Amino acid sequence: MISGSIVALVTPMQEDGSVDYEILHHLVDWHVGEGTDAIVSVGTTGESATLGQEEHCQVIRRTIEFANKRIPVIAGTGANATSEAVHLTKRAAEMGADACLLVTPYYNKPTQEGLYRHYMTAADAVDVEQILYNVPGRTAVNMSIETSARLSHHENIIGLKEAADDSADRVAPLRQLCGDDFALYSGNDDSARQFVLNGGNGVISVTSNVAPGLMHQMIAAAIAGDRESAAQFDQPLQLLHERLFVQSSPIPVKWALEQMGRIGNGIRLPLTWLETEFHEAVREAMQQAGVIQE
Repeated sequence: MISGSIVALVTPMQEDGSVDYEILHHLVDWHVGEGTDAIVSVGTTGESATLGQEEHCQVIRRTIEFANKRIPVIAGTGANATSEAVHLTKRAAEMGADACLLVTPYYNKPTQEGLYRHYMTAADAVDVEQILYNVPGRTAVNMSIETSARLSHHENIIGLKEAADDSADRVAPLRQLCGDDFALYSGNDDSARQFVLNGGNGVISVTSNVAPGLMHQMIAAAIAGDRESAAQFDQPLQLLHERLFVQSSPIPVKWALEQMGRIGNGIRLPLTWLETEFHEAVREAMQQAGVIQE
């Protein structure tokens, strides 16, 4: 089971929006060195919605190549068309992804039965470990605990990234219904510590793009049940958890990484660069986390 601090990696781009593979290689190396436990390639934070299918697959393939088995790579292969999700999951499996992360279909608002059939279709079609991803704030559909539990019995569905507002409170009922072998990951950085202390296996994180070492330490302490140390590691991250969402993600996190000299200033429309009025708020959070100097 993959556990710990898993980065929902941004896709670095040049100013014209083209993917910067040289910088992607540097980011992967940095995360390995900082102790990040796994990488999600081209998840929603990686701007999956604006990458074409071939480009999407190319970024996954190169990330796997750059990681070179030093760290697991989870491919983001979700889509709001079931056929597209199956296609992307097959491609990722062929490229050697360690697992795939499939977000709930966005915009079309399927029923719980529709969600169940969507995920079962992908799990039946592709023999690779698959992680469900519930993020109702971005998709307009909230997968119920009961639907997650139904899906957990499929041998290829091995975990859930839970990003509902009450995600930390969902751990206990999910654990009871899904069993100890089913991986539970927080999708909310601000409550990830409590999520893991409640019995979760880790976090798939935006914050870890900017502060990977500290996130790794915090989640490792929480997994060990060390509440005091986990709180100490998490304290300087609190503003970052909040302010990396002052505008739609990944707008703030890409700006933060550019300020750190880690990436360029490329982002895909319809997303735009962080507006000036938010610069100081994000910079203050970065200073508190110790990732830039005052």
